[in-house]
Amino acid sequence: MHKLPFLISGRKLATYSLLSACLCATVASTANAADDTTPDRAIVLINPNSNAEATRSMAELARLETEGVATVIERSNTDAPALLTTPQDMIDAAPGVVAIGVEAAGDERVAAIIVSAFSDPGLEELREEVDIPVFGIGEEVFHEAARGDREFGIVTVTPDEALIESFRQKAASLGYEHLYRGVRVTPGDPTQLVQSPEALDAALAEAVQASIEEDGAQAVIMGGGPLSASALRLQPRFEVPLVVAVNAAARAAVAAIQDK
Repeated sequence: MHKLPFLISGRKLATYSLLSACLCATVASTANAADDTTPDRAIVLINPNSNAEATRSMAELARLETEGVATVIERSNTDAPALLTTPQDMIDAAPGVVAIGVEAAGDERVAAIIVSAFSDPGLEELREEVDIPVFGIGEEVFHEAARGDREFGIVTVTPDEALIESFRQKAASLGYEHLYRGVRVTPGDPTQLVQSPEALDAALAEAVQASIEEDGAQAVIMGGGPLSASALRLQPRFEVPLVVAVNAAARAAVAAIQDK
């Protein structure tokens, strides 16, 4: 029979037991503290088109603004085209946006919804259907661009004249028509352009430069959710702010949640 190398006295055993209990309590407390830092609220970002890659990209931008406050849940409108380029596209996308938003609002964790397309399809209809805050990236980016009475322009890849006129109407409806300096549109097929980050960046850079130098813009709105990542890549080239619609809406959603 092997002998024990040493014996633990009753007093030492009690001491070790107490230390063990304290250590377990500390670990449990640390784990609970870590759990407490995980947001129990969520913001649902709805991409009104069906481009899942664009949805992921916009959700990642939103997460930069919501860290520690809410998680971002991304949803694509799978019944819509991959890119919305005309007013009719926006109208057709609205029912899907509303359906996704109503379903999302049924989850008690969801504290706000973001409609992530520049023309805000389905925004007003969704606001009528749910009792949580709903933000449109188009609406919020106008507010941010015009802050401090800055003159601002828009660059976009969609050449539809009716859609461009809707931008002017939105500026007017929000009280910013006197600051609005118009739209610069990239040349070529927008559907093909958004498939190449390099080509998209080059085309947008030219449009931004024209908005600043020829139109007098003191801030430039990137007119479309799928242009957001490009805006961040291009910002170091320009002194004026390139205002990213997704981030503006995410900041507004965070403010609404924190005010509750």
